[in-house]
Amino acid sequence: MATPAEDSKTKFMRNLRLVLTYDGTDFSGWQVQPNAPTIQGMLASAIGRITGEKVLPQGSGRTDAGVHALGQVASFGLESSIPAENLVIALNDVLATSIRVLEAAEVSADFHARKSARGKTYRYRMYRGDICSPFLARYVWHYPYPLNEDAMRAAAGLVIGEHDFTSFAAVDPERGTEMEPVSNVRRISQSSWQREGDEFVYTVRGTGFLHHMVRNLVGTFLLVGKNTLKRDDFTRILEARARSAAGATAPASGLFLVNVEY
Repeated sequence: MATPAEDSKTKFMRNLRLVLTYDGTDFSGWQVQPNAPTIQGMLASAIGRITGEKVLPQGSGRTDAGVHALGQVASFGLESSIPAENLVIALNDVLATSIRVLEAAEVSADFHARKSARGKTYRYRMYRGDICSPFLARYVWHYPYPLNEDAMRAAAGLVIGEHDFTSFAAVDPERGTEMEPVSNVRRISQSSWQREGDEFVYTVRGTGFLHHMVRNLVGTFLLVGKNTLKRDDFTRILEARARSAAGATAPASGLFLVNVEY
């Protein structure tokens, strides 16, 4: 039976949701790691400094080392009564300037940043100009070499729909067990390349994404642009369900998590 103190603690536990933006260049990804700077670790430390509570915020997904976010979402329980709008100010005072909290709100107890997510959008920026400014280089993949961009645009549409994306997934040792096998099937509703000045930008929206999936798609689209692969080879690669069938992983620097849908 719970003690009065425990009942009080449960009664005043709040569930908070944050929206974050960050430059991932100097971090070892989202997920906390020993002896490495991570977004999750920095955020947990900042919350602890402000509230005195030990929490581990759960993100909508684990962005990799060097990957950026415009709208990452995190959730966590908190006993502190600090108003959400004040928490935004306090966290931004404590966090590194490469991480900013854009919004904070109290949400229902059943909200979970990852489990409640219904869709995500990513963008990948490839810089096509001859010289890339040092003030841009952290946020793009500089690729000034010849590419058949029309072929890449045509190939992008082939991944729209529901597919098994095993060929585009890196091995993730933290996913699944023999008792609870995981599925690599995902539904993609948008997949397109578009010229934006000197940048060639890939936008993809779907129900969820596998480890390195977007970067592996970009690396394979690049082979189409180089005429190493034909547009129709994408169907063969999807059906192969083997990582070795697809292209190399594109650099992390060009990838942004744009937003998460609930």
